[in-house]
Amino acid sequence: QVQLVESGGGLVQAGGSLRLSCAASGAISSINDMNWYRQAPGKQRDWIATISKRGGTNYADSVKGRFTISRDSAKNTAYLQMNSLKPEDTAVYYCNARANTGGYWGQGTQVTVSS
Repeated sequence: QVQLVESGGGLVQAGGSLRLSCAASGAISSINDMNWYRQAPGKQRDWIATISKRGGTNYADSVKGRFTISRDSAKNTAYLQMNSLKPEDTAVYYCNARANTGGYWGQGTQVTVSS
């Protein structure tokens, strides 16, 4: 089992920045990819970024060039640095871990971008 706890969400003006954190505990060694998703009100949950165990990254077109995913293995934490935020980035952001034992989700953290 893997437990994930997100933090760092909040209210920010358009053009601003936030950094989300996702602290993992439990069966850490079983984790392969760490991912971030987001879900806006009334919409489906969308994938936005992945970082592999080896550090390779991939991004959705909607965030490419503005968001950066990273992970600190020593702290068992993944991060999502979000710059140049837009009102359309407003959503609940979820951390996801793909592990040998299955997929795991955090509880989500709200990000609100005002215009």
